[in-house]
Amino acid sequence: MKKIMLSIITLFAVCSVMAQIQDPVQWSYAAKKKANNVYEIVITGMLEQPWHIYSMSTPKGGPRPTKINFKKNPLLTLEGKLKENGKLKVEKDNVFGIDVKYYSDRIEFIQAVKLKGNIKTNIGGTVEYMVCDDSQCLPPTTKTFDIKLQ
Repeated sequence: MKKIMLSIITLFAVCSVMAQIQDPVQWSYAAKKKANNVYEIVITGMLEQPWHIYSMSTPKGGPRPTKINFKKNPLLTLEGKLKENGKLKVEKDNVFGIDVKYYSDRIEFIQAVKLKGNIKTNIGGTVEYMVCDDSQCLPPTTKTFDIKLQ
């Protein structure tokens, strides 16, 4: 009887571990000072193989594009557009029927910000993204961040 109970408990433990949703992206966040009161916010995603993440400019009708949302902060302004830095791949996707844009291995999202004076503050927000491999896609995920400036 003890062996049967131990087997059942082990089976439930294995099933619960396998049922957990995995996240093959490790995120890091940094602020690099570029000039007086000007910073470059760098949000970096490191992807496990064989996963990929979609570009912010992935066309409609395809997988969910990555989206970076910055919280409003009256002590700073966003300068210019948010940029992507990585090895962009464009490929016809038979499931979606469109050319999809994606990154594997590593992607950086870069945003310049300017402080309204010599002050200390933070910039926060969210990264919304979806990852897929050749056989499956994981549900869209949202991560929050908060980066100190100065």
